[in-house]
Amino acid sequence: MPLLVTGLLVVVAGLAVSWFAAQKVRSRQRVAASVLGIALLAVGTITAGLYTWALTATDTSQLARTLVWGDSRFGDQDRFPTRPMTAASTPITFDEAIDSPVSGYVDVRSEQHLEQLLESTDTTAFIVIHGDVLLFEGYYNGSSRSSTQTSFSVAKSFISTLIGIAIEDGFIGDLDQPLTAYVPELAERDPRFSAITLRHLLVMSSGLSFNDGWSPRADPANTYHGTNLRSAAIEKPTIVDAPGIVFDYNDWNVILLGLVLERATNMSVAEYMETRLWQPMGAEAEGSWSLDSESHGFEKMFVGVNGRAIDFAKLGWLYLHNGQADDRQVVPVDFVEEATRLDTKTDPAADYQYLWWVDQTRPSSYYAHGDHGQFIYVDPAADLVIVRHGRNGDYDWIRFIGDLADWLQPQLGG
Repeated sequence: MPLLVTGLLVVVAGLAVSWFAAQKVRSRQRVAASVLGIALLAVGTITAGLYTWALTATDTSQLARTLVWGDSRFGDQDRFPTRPMTAASTPITFDEAIDSPVSGYVDVRSEQHLEQLLESTDTTAFIVIHGDVLLFEGYYNGSSRSSTQTSFSVAKSFISTLIGIAIEDGFIGDLDQPLTAYVPELAERDPRFSAITLRHLLVMSSGLSFNDGWSPRADPANTYHGTNLRSAAIEKPTIVDAPGIVFDYNDWNVILLGLVLERATNMSVAEYMETRLWQPMGAEAEGSWSLDSESHGFEKMFVGVNGRAIDFAKLGWLYLHNGQADDRQVVPVDFVEEATRLDTKTDPAADYQYLWWVDQTRPSSYYAHGDHGQFIYVDPAADLVIVRHGRNGDYDWIRFIGDLADWLQPQLGG
């Protein structure tokens, strides 16, 4: 919309200058004003026309998406096509605490009561689970229990989990397999791709390039707004470092892992997640995964898992219980431990493991984090899962969630 407004304003300016030229002014001024007016009219018309074209081309053009949509924002789940994931036939439910201390928490920094702070920070959902008990569930700023929340980069932790499950299922050998075992086209483009393993992708140390910035040709646009991510992941990233040396938070890593999953399982990632994770962890409502486009139908692996907040909480609850949901081992125990531990033996970043962040101030805790303040926070020491969804992430949520967990732990007998 800003581009359209700019174009219209320039057109108006051109008309104004042209009107000025038509008045009784000296001939030299009239000629200069006429030229300027024509130029402004041309620029404004082209700008408005470009935006009008872009409005009709968002499913087929990365440029159109960048011009019209700009950076990521709350509500993006309504912009992209999606692939559904059916709910569990028997959803997992949590007992609700009769007398929960959570609502009585006062944030030390802001001196606001919990719900006042949640309301004022554009939070849409906030959930606290202790063991198998739902301590708190609140919805704000127009959201409700049935509202669809989107993950942004929390999706990365779902991809990590699916990799662990696919190894257990025998679709993937192990994490030290080369990426090119599943995507051989990369080795044809550059033999150095053969040195990149699945583990390197999981810990963000692949050595692949990621050209930051927000122009139509930068990698954030190539990944977030790309309409054919399969092709882009094979053709665009280049090798800039040896694998295993440098941590670089890079969305190409996750897109490539999704391509590995799709090829190894011979099904879409959303389909595999539906049957091996979404339903087994007891999701109560249909979820979905946003796609790059209708025509190519590839999940946006690094973002775009959509569902109810309570079902996002179940991923944290699953990890809190070492990958077990009721009597079913959904995620291998050893993978849960490896994915979330504080360890730099196979990872150059102490605060990042298999697409999960580790809380450096509380090292036994870890979390999935998405843009605009989406969190699934797991604190095994306090037996807590805390989930926050919202429209922006300007607040220091990790500090806030850690403080809340520390305040709750002695009251809950931890």
